[in-house]
Amino acid sequence: MDAFLDAAGGALGRGAILVALVALGGCATLAPRLPPPSPEEVATQEAAWSIRTLGPDGQFEVLRSNVVAGRLRTHLQDRPLRVLALSSGGSNGAFGAGIIVGWTRSQSRPDFSVVTGVSAGALIAPLAFLGSTWDPRIAEIYTSGTSEGVLRWRFLGGLFGSSVYSSARLKRLIEYYVDDAMLAAVAKEAQKGRLLLVATTDLATGQPVIWDLTSVATHGGREAKALFRSILLASASVPGMLPPVTISVHCDGIVQNETHVDGGLTLPFFVAPASDDLAIATGDGGPTVVRVIINGSLTEVPSATKANALSIFRRSISAAMTWMTKSTLENALVLSRAQGIDFEYAAIPASYPVRGSFDFSAVTQRSLFEYAATCAQMGHLWSGANKVHAGEALHLIAVQETQCPAEDSYLARIAEHPEQ
Repeated sequence: MDAFLDAAGGALGRGAILVALVALGGCATLAPRLPPPSPEEVATQEAAWSIRTLGPDGQFEVLRSNVVAGRLRTHLQDRPLRVLALSSGGSNGAFGAGIIVGWTRSQSRPDFSVVTGVSAGALIAPLAFLGSTWDPRIAEIYTSGTSEGVLRWRFLGGLFGSSVYSSARLKRLIEYYVDDAMLAAVAKEAQKGRLLLVATTDLATGQPVIWDLTSVATHGGREAKALFRSILLASASVPGMLPPVTISVHCDGIVQNETHVDGGLTLPFFVAPASDDLAIATGDGGPTVVRVIINGSLTEVPSATKANALSIFRRSISAAMTWMTKSTLENALVLSRAQGIDFEYAAIPASYPVRGSFDFSAVTQRSLFEYAATCAQMGHLWSGANKVHAGEALHLIAVQETQCPAEDSYLARIAEHPEQ
């Protein structure tokens, strides 16, 4: 939600946004009517942490987490389960992209059995899933200026339409990178039992939906490519800022048109299978490894807020999203620690000069990308239950000019006391 607030500048932009917010609150009938949830959709909400997977017949089925975990164990056999989760974060996705590339440079990047992504993380996830040979594409997006200007102001779009920005440029960017070669490569990895999962939010039900993109790629064909692209677009479409995305779902012989938006509204990131089912998938290959990349900060830097509705609204939303991400991370730490899971995470330290999560300028994107790549290459990236303690972190700060995530004392304290 802070996307359109950060990206809109000038008095005209601020005024238009305020008018749009008032109009949407009092004149909801001006916007397109959204379909209500069907009884079948309401019933499936009870299947917590379920995953939608596309079958050979082109029909979706909903698999519970424990079923997916069992299938993973069959494929993994004596290999450890490794999970990579990429969070939401808007333009801060450059952080996660830089980590992936820097990880490769360090020659320590592992192969992951499961890669998950939400919003900005969803756009990175397919490239991270496919391995180091796809790093040049990740670097191109975040260092060449390709993503600059991805948001195009629609002027009265927020008042008379479903969003204040057009998704045309983001859609073209996704179409450029998600081509036949990518789908073929994802399908090839799917044959090894690996999973690529992306989350959206169903606008009608208000529930998160986890999609198995490996099953979509395996199905193949023109419709599969369009579906793959639509899911990625939906996962990154912040409501009010970008239009909702309609996805046609074939299930039990019925075609249901659903409206989906940014997955970060309900899940800042997710680890799959669900925490209680990770042990099922682990098998005899050693401890489960989970790495979480937070494309943002876990604390709000104290700053004065102007006494106007726009500034107060922007600050409130930013604080809420930061708190939700931190709470989700702390819960994941507690659960993983109880199960003996090797869990580590990286986030942007508060000391890094982030200029808003929707600053897509080439300079900002390139700087954050190179910062993250450098920290990953040096091995100064991860915090976790068995990682750097606060005292060690403070020592590292003294000897490094640039403070990397592993050297941040606040990030280290979260790992030490996640239950507090």
